[in-house]
Parts: sequence; structure tokens; C-alpha cells
Amino acid sequence: MAGQRPQQEVSAWRPRIPGVVEVFHAHFTAYAYPMHVHDVWTLLIVDDGAVRYDLDRHRHGTPHDTVTLLPPHVPHNGSAATSRGFRKRVLYLDGTRLGEDLVGAAVDRPDLRDPVLRRRVGHLHTALARPGDELEAESRLTLIGERLRDHLRRAVHPAVRSPDPALARRLRELLDASVVQGIGLEEAARTLRAHPAHLVRAFSGAYGIAPHQYLTSRRVERARRLLLDGVPAGEVAVAAGFFDQSHLTRHFRRSVGVTPGRYARKSSVR
Repeated sequence: MAGQRPQQEVSAWRPRIPGVVEVFHAHFTAYAYPMHVHDVWTLLIVDDGAVRYDLDRHRHGTPHDTVTLLPPHVPHNGSAATSRGFRKRVLYLDGTRLGEDLVGAAVDRPDLRDPVLRRRVGHLHTALARPGDELEAESRLTLIGERLRDHLRRAVHPAVRSPDPALARRLRELLDASVVQGIGLEEAARTLRAHPAHLVRAFSGAYGIAPHQYLTSRRVERARRLLLDGVPAGEVAVAAGFFDQSHLTRHFRRSVGVTPGRYARKSSVR
């Protein structure tokens, strides 16, 4: 719009999640990307506005409900499709998440209209922005990768996945032994010799809760016991396995209904 200065707001970081090269959030009103390539996969969602781009000499677009997956080493550009510009969130993923055998399918069909996938990618970005929630982010990314592969392989009917209670129990035991120090999904998968996606599905199917939710609930319970023992709230976070005080407070309030400090004060008068 005339009289308004172009906006360029960006933030980027590298999370501690295997396979994620970079997280990139941006808001542009008048910027256009020239033709360029990446050596990694680009997983893109647009939260406001829309992007038009050319990939392999074909024009594409990203309406709000679309998840866009651009393959490595294939030239593309990008610009705002409306005068309002666009706000986007991007993940750059290395080849451990998606193999080169899927590049051709991604070139043919880079824009995926899948509300469930779109919602999962949004939740993943939220988890990636919160230090201490690495297991949640890794679990969400694993299931997103599985769904992307289903799309690119044109799996109309995903394979039936049978329950595996024995594997779920072994993962629960592993989580119980790792409440404070934590454990990554890839490490758990190597230890239990199972595919990460199967591990998450087996556990969620057996217990009705995702592995990261189970671990967080165990940490909250540990924090409650420490508070009741008189440990100062400021010391409880690390002792219970949380990244920091704000990480503890967010999950504690969600689970218990009050902050750790208030919980400690109310408990001490009894």
C-alpha cells in the first residue's frame, strides 16, 4: 500500500532436534526471493497472506490451509501473492528425515492440502520455540515425516499399524529411568531397536498419552514432591528435570492449576 514502508521481520535458530537444520520465521510485505536452491528439504506453512513461487518451471501457490514441501537442489523463487505480504514459518530438514527417492514426487506435488498435517506442523513450531520440550518436538516431527512420506508415495490407505504393548512397556520403563536427565526419541529408538514413529504410536496406543506428555507428567509429579519436602521453588526446576524455571511453571500450572510458588505456599500452611 502506498505510503507504507516494507516490513522485513525474521527470526532463525537451530534447535537441538536431530534432522532439523534451521527454523526460520519471517514476515515480509514487499520482498521477493530470486531463483535459488537449498541443499536440504524446505517445509513451509503460511500463517497470513500467501506466497507464489516457481518450482521446476511451474507456478505454484500457498493458500492458508496448505503445507508446502520443497525438495533439495531444485531451483525456486518466492514472492507475496497479495499486497499484504505474507507471514511464514519454515523448517529446513536434512536427508535423515526425507530421502532423495522422494524428490521427484515433491517436485510434482509440492503443495499438500492436509488440515491434519498443517495443524501438526504448527504445533511442532510451537514446541520448537520452547526450550526443554525437545522430546515433544522430536515426536511431532517423526509423525510429520511419516505423513509426508505417505503423501509423496501416494498412499491412499496408510498401512494398518498393529498395537505393540510390549514395546510400549519397555519405552515407559526407559522414560521412568530418565525422568530427570531426559532422553531423545532417536536415542530411545536405538536403545529399543524400533522405528521412532512406531515407538510413538505404540506408546500412545497403549497408554492414551504421548511419550513426551508422560515424561512431563512424571516431572511435574517429582516437582510436587520436592515442593512438599520444602525445596525452594527456584531449585525445583532443575531437580525435577525441567529446562528452567519458566519451563517448570508453564507445565506445572497447566497440570496442577497454580504456579509452583503458589502451590508451595498453600502446602506449607497445612
